[in-house]
Amino acid sequence: MTETVILKLGGSVITDKSGDCAIDHTRLRGIAADLATRRASALVLVHGAGSCGHPEARRYHINDGLTRENVPGVYHTHAAVSRLNAAVVDALRDAGVEAVGIHPLDLALAEGGRLASLETRHIAEMTEHGIVPVLHGDVVMDRLQGSCIVSGDQLVTRLAVALSSRRVGLATDVPGVLQNGVVVPRIDRSVMETLDIGGSSNTDVTGGMRGKIAELLALADAGTESHIFHVSKVGRFLDGTGHDGTTITGRGVS
Repeated sequence: MTETVILKLGGSVITDKSGDCAIDHTRLRGIAADLATRRASALVLVHGAGSCGHPEARRYHINDGLTRENVPGVYHTHAAVSRLNAAVVDALRDAGVEAVGIHPLDLALAEGGRLASLETRHIAEMTEHGIVPVLHGDVVMDRLQGSCIVSGDQLVTRLAVALSSRRVGLATDVPGVLQNGVVVPRIDRSVMETLDIGGSSNTDVTGGMRGKIAELLALADAGTESHIFHVSKVGRFLDGTGHDGTTITGRGVS
């Protein structure tokens, strides 16, 4: 079986998070060109919502659960992230990548804000045939509270386990996890306790960098390292030549 690589594009990488669904088409084209020239491995792509979804989720209080008043927010939030997903898929296909958009609202169920189930068998089948599934952070139905937002980071960890991926990368708008402006090269749970990391300065309902690291530490506990790096290093990550970013690893690894 071909090795599966999980790559996540942060929402701040492909949108202006201070705008209203302001998609960075120029950067998307550049990323797509990088991916089009590096197709030795099976690839699953996940992207954040950025300014396409976070504002709607906050406006309608999606993470607080569903009431009669905010039910329309399910549609509006999903519609916003779907617009971004379509733009990502279009950029990839224009570059020659056989990409297909996959919406978590259609195949995931949460419980108390956490993924309870996610259908992945068809995703594995797609990669075996050279198709690149493109998933995204999304509103999903929640058995306890009606609805919630499932972040792209949650999807990354679930997909990595389900698809037995050993290569997981997160491309961001910073060179890695920063402490006092300097990249922290490796983080395990003991190192995390010493770091002072805030959330996103823009509208983000999924926890920003701290939430990202929490998800990846859970993945490290299951035995899979992951990597956070600047989007300009996507090609180097895929080539395995280093990314000068941060590796999230299990406790006790030096």
